[in-house]
Amino acid sequence: MEKTMEQQKETTQVITPSQLLEHWQGHRKVTRRVIEAFPEKELFTHSIGGMRPFSEMVNELLGIAVPGLQEIVSGKTSELKEHFDHGNSKAKVLEAWDASTEEITTLWNKITLERFQENIVLFGQYEGSVQSSIFYFIDNEIHHRGQGYVYLRSLGIEPPFFWERN
Repeated sequence: MEKTMEQQKETTQVITPSQLLEHWQGHRKVTRRVIEAFPEKELFTHSIGGMRPFSEMVNELLGIAVPGLQEIVSGKTSELKEHFDHGNSKAKVLEAWDASTEEITTLWNKITLERFQENIVLFGQYEGSVQSSIFYFIDNEIHHRGQGYVYLRSLGIEPPFFWERN
């Protein structure tokens, strides 16, 4: 007997949670290389067309990924915070990036398969499923990394290849 579409939705999986985490962590590796490629001063000051410096975009990414996953895991709503004291130090930004990358894996392993389809409201204001929220985290990172690529090119710096995710 054929399965209904609803039964197929419940049992068929295109990508596993571990594959999705690997995909996201690959993007995080590329974004880290973009941060590394910036000269120290320009990471915090360079801007084009009224956009924020790349360090502020990275702050946003840091303010969303781990806090968002913490909220998904705990169910406790938190306030979205996008500002971190890095003292205009690229080393501190990279340290925060690396720590958050490790924390993503720790938190990820606490999300059950069933939770990915659960509806949530992140930071008390962004409604969607756990899965759609995670896709937003990844899409937002890619979007801001693209802005970082434009900044690097405007500084005469070749950005890292986006397809090299190891």
